[in-house]
Amino acid sequence: MDETLNDSEEKPRYGVLFVDDEPHILTAIKRLVIEEDLDVHLANSGAQGLEVLKREKEIGLIISDQRMPGMNGAEFLAKAKEVKPDAQRIILTGYADIGATIDAINKGGAHRYLSKPWNDDTLLETIRESLGYYALGRENERLSEIVRRQNEELKNWNVQLKGKVLQQTATIREKNEQLQQHVLRLKQNFRGILTAFTGLLELRDKSMRNHSKNVAQVAAGIAKAMDLPPKQCDLIQIAAMLHDIGKIGIPDALLGTPEDFLNDQELTEFMRHSIRGQAAIDAIEELRPAGVLIRHHHEFYDGSGYPDHLAGAAIPSGSRILAVADFIDSQIQKQQGDNPIGKVLELVEQKMGSRLDPELLPHIEKPVRACYEKMFAASGLKEERVSLQSLREGMILNDDLYSGTGLLLLSKGTCLTFRSIEHIMRNHEIDPLPAEIVVLIRQ
Repeated sequence: MDETLNDSEEKPRYGVLFVDDEPHILTAIKRLVIEEDLDVHLANSGAQGLEVLKREKEIGLIISDQRMPGMNGAEFLAKAKEVKPDAQRIILTGYADIGATIDAINKGGAHRYLSKPWNDDTLLETIRESLGYYALGRENERLSEIVRRQNEELKNWNVQLKGKVLQQTATIREKNEQLQQHVLRLKQNFRGILTAFTGLLELRDKSMRNHSKNVAQVAAGIAKAMDLPPKQCDLIQIAAMLHDIGKIGIPDALLGTPEDFLNDQELTEFMRHSIRGQAAIDAIEELRPAGVLIRHHHEFYDGSGYPDHLAGAAIPSGSRILAVADFIDSQIQKQQGDNPIGKVLELVEQKMGSRLDPELLPHIEKPVRACYEKMFAASGLKEERVSLQSLREGMILNDDLYSGTGLLLLSKGTCLTFRSIEHIMRNHEIDPLPAEIVVLIRQ
């Protein structure tokens, strides 16, 4: 075999097709991308665009205006998909054309949309990113073809080449194992990124400290108690970790004010955060299902919530679980005196049927106690200040642990393990921590 999976070729020069019935728009776009290493093709109608696609074979990106006479953008992209199914497709649309945008995505297979007028930097970055996706697809096809041809050759090998076959098989098996390990590391890194990102969110609003982590733990516990499939449990946990991402755009003054004290205008602005949360992660295809749960986690069971006033079973089940977990953590932080968990559970029961889904009630208490009991009870434990070098497995953090620059590393109540201690020491080398840490030690 003279081909391997490491074959490399000269980087191809891909084409971009811009379709718009307004000549000055085409001129502006051509001027914008003049310094890019691209073959630029222009068309002033959908029909002309289809002719270009049939003639030019290396077009990797199609950008079309939505509003055009004769054939609109959605119709053109649907036909363009038949001619060039592997090309990336982007629709340009005005702010008022959301229905047309949805039509372009559903019928024309648009991968994303951009608003007119566009931001030049955003458009250039989108073009580069889209062509990158196209190049990855082409490279995948190339590698798949190599693998296909190699498999055909394997079928024709004779007995004398058996040793080579075994060697190739061993190599493939090793590569597959490496791939599986790589996928596992990617998943672990993804969860780590989510944790770090929620930590950044909570740095902005100290009242939200540990909120996302607690909501994620309670929501995941409820989902597991309901025997939901593992993938759905993971989805709910991810959505819970990111459920307040839409609050990034809320002014600090609103963020720290209880909803009851906001005026109508401020409340309207605040209530948009669930929609913004969905929009913030919609560009990441793998997170879109979580975005749907985020959008609806403030819907009330009786239909009086927001943003879409859904009720009952019309609310996604994951959003109903998020709503319970979010409500519980918000209330638990307000409790004082004895039996705080019991008080919150009573309050949850009172909200069943109005704000919360009553079918979730039997599955709530165990996950809630598992999450919060360690916050309210430390019997048999002694508080001590210890150096980083004196940290041992089994010690419990009695305060949130932050890096030298203020990033949350571990939350109060975390029971230290070998891995978490290793994590602390590694961060200390990068961003030095305080000399001593407050922990609880079993007596």
